Amino acid sequence: MRQIILDTETTGLSYQGGHRIIEIGCVELIDRQMTDNHFQHYINPQREIDSAATRVHGINTSMLVNKPLFADIAEEFIAYIEGAEVVIHNAPFDVGFLENEFKKADKKYKKIDKYCSITCSLEMARRLHPGQRNSLDALCKRYHVNNSLREFHGALLDAKILAEVYLAMTGGQESLFGSGSLKEKTIVDKQKSFAKNNVTEHRQSVIDPNQDELKEHQEYLEFLQKQSEKVEAWD
Repeated sequence: MRQIILDTETTGLSYQGGHRIIEIGCVELIDRQMTDNHFQHYINPQREIDSAATRVHGINTSMLVNKPLFADIAEEFIAYIEGAEVVIHNAPFDVGFLENEFKKADKKYKKIDKYCSITCSLEMARRLHPGQRNSLDALCKRYHVNNSLREFHGALLDAKILAEVYLAMTGGQESLFGSGSLKEKTIVDKQKSFAKNNVTEHRQSVIDPNQDELKEHQEYLEFLQKQSEKVEAWD
């Protein structure tokens, strides 16, 4: 059984508002064992990154000037996920961004569920823990997953953390980091190096947020609005 745990980082909250993907990070599970076959790319979004978003993932616009466009890595990405079950925390968010990128890259591309199946780990968590907080950080605390190295949100690092959480939610795993597996330090070092060098049945569905999540989302939107007033408009 091949599963891909996927995360993205973006320039802002809404692709409908013109925001774009700036990083894709994926780790591979084969029969519930993590392999060294991971996928990660930083992407030039061809637009400014909201300053509030940079506060979350630590990536600013200048870091991405020489990175490939999504169209340049689209075929490689499809080849990586094709035929797998792709696990995403809050799948509609990432899938919406990914399908928007495919559409902008070339009209030949299909919906992402034509290449793989989609599992939403947030939906799973809500079914397992109704009425509780089910953010990735909250799940790390609940399942005793170490996320102390998560200084910034990075797609590859978050995919690794989500893999641990997902395995814990679905039956546990003796060790993700056995002989020959992807080491946690490798992912963290790659994320830090980038910053330094640059200056199956839980399918995708529309998720209704609970009241706490709605409140947090509204507070974040208000924060973004305040920050956006300080950022120059881009053409």
